[in-house]
Amino acid sequence: MNITIISVGKIKEKYIKQGIDEYAKRLSRYSKLNIIEVADEKAPENLSDTEMEIVKSREGENILKHIKEGMYIIALDIKGKMLSSEELAEKMQDLAISGNSSIAFIIGGSLGLSKEVLKACNYKLSFSPMTFPHQLMRLILLEQIYRGFRIIKGEPYHK
Repeated sequence: MNITIISVGKIKEKYIKQGIDEYAKRLSRYSKLNIIEVADEKAPENLSDTEMEIVKSREGENILKHIKEGMYIIALDIKGKMLSSEELAEKMQDLAISGNSSIAFIIGGSLGLSKEVLKACNYKLSFSPMTFPHQLMRLILLEQIYRGFRIIKGEPYHK
């Protein structure tokens, strides 16, 4: 299976980079991983709703450039469906069985994802009704994908 993570922004914090590198290494046993970082737009605190939509739209255009034909697209969205680790593993396995060998997870910037990106996705996944920094979310996502593969293979880890 090919896993692509398309994420807005660069990781600056060393401890998050180390965690991402660790899970990327662990995942290499189960899948091919490709992490794509797209530039985040400047978003000062006091943007109007229109300005926020413009920022999200620009980031969305950069995200959509990396979507390839045949990818199953999962957007991380606070309004998406929440799954347990076991349910995420089952979703990944079902996708593989049904011929979706390429999954793209999309993580938006600090303002979220554009309407265009949300429209293009096949599934909206929420990790929590809480808001997480998008840099940290990449690490959490990788850990959950790794956990999912361990669950699918029946290997000890998920308890």
